[in-house]
Amino acid sequence: MYRRQFLKTLAVSAAVVSPVLNSIRAHANPVPADLVIGKRTLDVNGKAATIFGLANRSGKPGLVLDAGTDLDIRLLNETSEDTLIHWHGLTPPWNMDGVPDNPAALLAAGENRDYRFPVGPGGTHWMHAHTLQEQNLLAAPLIVRTAEDRARDEQDVVILLHDFSFKSPEELLERLKRSGARHGGMQSRHQGMMQTMMNMQGHQMPMTGMSTMSMPMAGTSAMDLNDIEYDAFLANDRTLDDPEIVRIEKSGRVRLRIINGATATAFTIDTGSIVGNLIAVDGVDIEPVPASRFPISMGQRLDIRLELPAAPGSYPILALREGAKEQTGIILATRNAAVEKIGTTALETGPVLDLGLERQLRPATPLAARSPDHQYAITLTGDMTAYTWGIDPSAPLNVSKEKRVRLTMRNMSMMAHPMHLHGHHFQVVGVNGQGVSGAVRDTVLLTPMAEVVVEFDTVNPGRWPLHCHHLYHMAAGMMTYIAYDGAI
Repeated sequence: MYRRQFLKTLAVSAAVVSPVLNSIRAHANPVPADLVIGKRTLDVNGKAATIFGLANRSGKPGLVLDAGTDLDIRLLNETSEDTLIHWHGLTPPWNMDGVPDNPAALLAAGENRDYRFPVGPGGTHWMHAHTLQEQNLLAAPLIVRTAEDRARDEQDVVILLHDFSFKSPEELLERLKRSGARHGGMQSRHQGMMQTMMNMQGHQMPMTGMSTMSMPMAGTSAMDLNDIEYDAFLANDRTLDDPEIVRIEKSGRVRLRIINGATATAFTIDTGSIVGNLIAVDGVDIEPVPASRFPISMGQRLDIRLELPAAPGSYPILALREGAKEQTGIILATRNAAVEKIGTTALETGPVLDLGLERQLRPATPLAARSPDHQYAITLTGDMTAYTWGIDPSAPLNVSKEKRVRLTMRNMSMMAHPMHLHGHHFQVVGVNGQGVSGAVRDTVLLTPMAEVVVEFDTVNPGRWPLHCHHLYHMAAGMMTYIAYDGAI
């Protein structure tokens, strides 16, 4: 059977079982399509949970669009809660960005709103609430495919990761604030360590050239990596107790489109016995990087190309929780291959994310060479005792249109922060004092005591959020704005 016919047949059968986008093909939509915010019931660990859904009228979650066309949808809120959707990775006009009251109001219960704007080039993106509702799975993939993608002889497999709790996000945030007082001693040790590092440097700057993995971390604890203990970790709405099984072809080629939609959990993607090639980050192409393990923080996306063996078999694609033994994932399996059960708990703890890979990434198309017109430096701060997080200075960073901005971000806290900029893509040009011609992306991780420098062009007027994509850090204050000519 020719591979194209195999994939066509596979798509028909997969539509019955796949909870996400793994069977949907891209077509330009001549009229606005309905995208419905609703409620659904999910079985997690044998217990029913009511969560959000974001799907078309046929119930398929997410969107698949053609590059170079418009996102042209009618967003309908069929829940009893006011909400709004942010198009993470796209660069819409400011009034369609989807952050409540910046500037658009929440979409009221029963209300609908039309959106139309260019989707831009191809890429793996997603859409989600910019409220605590994100914790209740108000998120879905948003895939933009090029003509080359459609012509390429490979199978797309989308994986949307989540961390799940039966507690409400409001309760989780309140618990974090209450538990902070019980970690006052730890916070004192953190502050002492931070002061020591600053004294060694003479100013607020991280240890130049050092990986965070080599810093003295003796005073830290698991609280620094994961401040919420979740009930489950999901890949396409399922745990490894009942994983999604995606049927593949022997000797075929697969493109994994992995989205970390978790609110407070970083992972390492493990492709097991198959060495993959990382070909894009945050929806933007890079020079391929071969490996079998790839870090992914909250809000980030990875595109990994796999060349499958000629023999039949099953191949787990796992997401290992940072600094812990929990894991989730999906299973790739050839037709009729035996699929062995994989536990939700691994034998070893997942790796702690560092910036080693970030330093290696090179863009397929870097920003044009240009001297910065605006230069800003911000410091990421945190108080674990009060569970407050911030950005210093807190005032918006004012820019003008059609300028190059250089932004230096320094993390002076003892938790990592994936920093996301709305409405733009930036290029990473410095990591811990080392200049790089790094990836073009929209979300970059700053590990504890790290410095990352990015540059971007001001081509999209508005007042754009710059924030940590750890939902509870953002909710507790870690957000500022890039404001064009004082936009409010």
